[in-house]
Amino acid sequence: MATAGTAGTTTRTGGIGGLFDRLLPDRLLALLSAILLGFVIAALLRGMADWPRLPLVIWPHLATIMLALALTPVMLLRRKGDRRHRVLGYVWVAAMAGTALISFAIRFSNNGNFSVIHIISLWTLLNVPLIIIRARQHNVVKHRRAVRGLVVGALLVAGFFTFPFGRLLGHWLFA
Repeated sequence: MATAGTAGTTTRTGGIGGLFDRLLPDRLLALLSAILLGFVIAALLRGMADWPRLPLVIWPHLATIMLALALTPVMLLRRKGDRRHRVLGYVWVAAMAGTALISFAIRFSNNGNFSVIHIISLWTLLNVPLIIIRARQHNVVKHRRAVRGLVVGALLVAGFFTFPFGRLLGHWLFA
């Protein structure tokens, strides 16, 4: 099954990608991103007393991830393919890449070693250039699949795991 995409391209909606689209439509991903951003903001506000004791590297990490979370609903719900989409898309991938790069300096758990979450950071850094290349090639299907993969994996799943297991945001939110 195919539907018309942006600029006369065709978007494939069958197979695994189509199932993924039906299970997690853009509106749901946008909503989940906005909810996660709300939880991050709530945790930050509840943890204000600890702010002076935080290592400096945490702040740019939080800033870039919050920017990506805020832009995700905008990017998923607005018209695609126009100049504004491209500009916001570059900001979004820069925020995602920045978050991933900064994460390699954050090793406070796991005895100062890298952890499983750093695999997602590496995956993000590998996918960011592919997202840009596929968009520039007007390969809507692969571009969309890569973006949605990062939203689910690097934003929502990784974001969820910042709350349990005694991690900082979870400690602030649920303490």
